[in-house]
Amino acid sequence: MKEEKNSVLLGGQAVIEGVMMRGPGTIATAVRKADGSILVRKESFTPMSSRNRLWRLPVFRGVGGLVEMMQLGISTLNWSAEVAMDEQGPASGEEGTTGTDHAKSRDKKDVLRVGATVVVALAAAIALFFVTPLFLTSWLFTVNQDPLLFNLTAGLIRLCIFLGYLGAISRIKDVKRLFMYHGAEHKTVFAYEKEKTLDAQVASRHTRFHPRCGTSFLLVVMLVAIVAFALLDTLLIMGLGHITLPIRLVAHLLLLPLVGGSAYEVIRLAARHAESLPGRIAIAPGLWLQRITTSEPDLDQLEVAVTALRAALNQDDQAAGSIATAPLHVVATTQIPANA
Repeated sequence: MKEEKNSVLLGGQAVIEGVMMRGPGTIATAVRKADGSILVRKESFTPMSSRNRLWRLPVFRGVGGLVEMMQLGISTLNWSAEVAMDEQGPASGEEGTTGTDHAKSRDKKDVLRVGATVVVALAAAIALFFVTPLFLTSWLFTVNQDPLLFNLTAGLIRLCIFLGYLGAISRIKDVKRLFMYHGAEHKTVFAYEKEKTLDAQVASRHTRFHPRCGTSFLLVVMLVAIVAFALLDTLLIMGLGHITLPIRLVAHLLLLPLVGGSAYEVIRLAARHAESLPGRIAIAPGLWLQRITTSEPDLDQLEVAVTALRAALNQDDQAAGSIATAPLHVVATTQIPANA
C-alpha cells in the first residue's frame, strides 16, 4: 500500500506470475502467460475514502485501506492463478446457458469465492498471529496480571511465529517467484516516484526495498499492538480488578481495527520523513524484513510490473516500445461495485 506525496494513490502487490498496480481510479493486473505474452486486466475503482468522508480521517483511512486491499488482493490473486494455469471456463452457448448467463453466473461465483477466501484467510491469520501468542503466554508464563510484561512476551512470540512463517514459505519455489515479482513491483514504483519513468531497464537500477511495503506494515502492527494492548489491559485490570484470558481475547480482538489504523499512520508518517534520522530508524525493521519478502527480479518480471503500472495510470499507449516481444491483451474493463 503506497501513497504518493501528491495524494495520488499508488501501490500494488505481487500476484501469480504478475503484478497488480493501483492507480487513481484504476486497478490493473498484468500476468505473464505461458506463451510469453502479457495479459492485462483493468478495473475502474472508487476507494472508500472517495465515497465517505469518514474513511479520509486519520486511523479510519488505514482501516478502510486494509479492507479494500485484502478484497482486491485476493480477487487479483485468484484471477492471476487462473491465467497462469491457462484455465478456460465453459464455452459460451453451452447447453442450458448463454454466454451472458454464464458470465453473470461466474461473476456471482467469483464474488462468493473471494468473500469466502477473505473470511477464511482472516480467521486463519487471527488464529495464528493473534490467538496463539495469547494462549502460549498464558500457558507458559505467570504474567497474566502484568499488562506490559504479558504483551511484551506475547508480542515476542507473535514476532517469532511471523518470522518463522515467512522463512518457511520463502523456501517454496512458487513463493520465491512471487517474491521476485514483489521486488519488481517495488522497483517499478520507485522508478516512477523518483524519475517519472516507466521502463524495465530504468526500474532495474532502483532498490527493491520500499518504506511503504505491506509486509513492513504488518511488522509495525505487531509493535503498535504491544503498546495498545498493554494500555487496554491496564484499563481492564483497573476496572475489573483482574483480567482473564477470554476477556483479554475479546478485548484485543475488538481493538485490532484501531491497531491496524494506527499502524498505517505510523508507516505513513515514517515514509514522509524517510530521509531523516528518526524516519530511517522507524522504517529500518520493515526494510530488513523485505530481505525475506522480496527478491531481485529479472527484466521479464520488471516488464510485467511496468505494464501493470502503465495500465493503472492509463498510459497503455506507451507500452508498445518496452514490450515489443511480449504481445499485450487487455481484458475488458469491469466496474467494481460501490459496496464491494
